[in-house]
Amino acid sequence: MEKRFKKFLDEKFAPYGNFPSRADVTSELLSNLVEKYEDLKKEGKSDKEAYQATINSFGDVSEIMEQLPHNNRTPKENLSLSKLIKKSVGRDSRFHQTMLKGSDLKDVDLHESDFNCTELRETSFDRSDLTGSIFRATDLRDASFAKANLTRVVFAGCDSRNVCFDGANLTDATLKGADLHGATFAGATLIGTDFSQSDLTDAKFDNLTLEGVVFDSSSLNNTSFEGTTLHNVNFHHSAVKHAIFVSTKIDKVTYALLKGAKANLDKAKIV
Repeated sequence: MEKRFKKFLDEKFAPYGNFPSRADVTSELLSNLVEKYEDLKKEGKSDKEAYQATINSFGDVSEIMEQLPHNNRTPKENLSLSKLIKKSVGRDSRFHQTMLKGSDLKDVDLHESDFNCTELRETSFDRSDLTGSIFRATDLRDASFAKANLTRVVFAGCDSRNVCFDGANLTDATLKGADLHGATFAGATLIGTDFSQSDLTDAKFDNLTLEGVVFDSSSLNNTSFEGTTLHNVNFHHSAVKHAIFVSTKIDKVTYALLKGAKANLDKAKIV
């Protein structure tokens, strides 16, 4: 079985070539996959069932690659490789490619879950803990995450129109390439949140404090930042001309970048 897992890993990492730490990464992943497989066998699963469940629990290789150490980062700034690998192998995959439209998932511990390619339209996750979960190519239209813990959650390529993020903690969350038309963020915590390449038309970020948030290459048509404080926020290559910055408080660097992008800052203030 170890040979099957080794072949599985070789296929997963084939697109990345022979990067420097590949041997260490694949060795630890292999060990964890075998350990998980053996645990499932002890639970009474057949060889086929245990193997399938093990590979189904495997996370996204791109996440591991993104977090590998780089020369310009100190050891303290890098995530523990061991913890990252454990997370990749151990992610809860029971929701993967399932139909959960209109489900009530409020007040539930769902951290480290895999919701990839899942139908979640009109589903409520209010006040639930989704720390570290992944939503890729997921239908989230009209879903609610009010007051949910979305720390380090990945929403990639999702249809997230009219989603309610009111009061949610989106610290270090990634919402790349998402359709966020009409999404609301009233009272949300936005620290290090990445909205790159997303469509935020008509979204509202009113009366918030945004710290280290990224809107690179995003559409911000009629997106409202009224009464909001922007600190170290990136808008590189974003359509900001029709975004609303009424009574917005902006640090000098961010203000200069927005001005250069022809944003209307007549009613904004530099802080």
